[in-house]
Amino acid sequence: MKDYIMNLKHFQTAAFVCLVAFASPALAQEHSGHAMKSDAMKAQSGDQGPSSKAFIEANTKMHKDMAIAFSGNADKDFVRGMIAHHQGAIDMAKVELEYGKDAEIRKLAETIIAAQEGEIKDMKAWLEKNGG
Repeated sequence: MKDYIMNLKHFQTAAFVCLVAFASPALAQEHSGHAMKSDAMKAQSGDQGPSSKAFIEANTKMHKDMAIAFSGNADKDFVRGMIAHHQGAIDMAKVELEYGKDAEIRKLAETIIAAQEGEIKDMKAWLEKNGG
């Protein structure tokens, strides 16, 4: 009986070790997902004023548009992703121009819009020329 109890304890210990070893990655992934959801909820529970909502909208659109289907061609994938990224910068700069008050930052926003629009034009022309 004593041997049976000792073997049972060893079995229970081994089973626990296996459970921890196999469950840990899944639990870590689940916890990570909860952390990301929590961070998103915190961001949305922050200021809900008009400029904050406009920045959230611009940022959300940019990230959605950057989620391209990759082709395996690094040049084309880079350009396609960067067009969306640059458009996001333009959209955020426009939010600054609508709501911002600091003259220096408003000037920076205008500079960003001009530069990014020019680069988007160049990237679209490159894609057209390269079968993008």
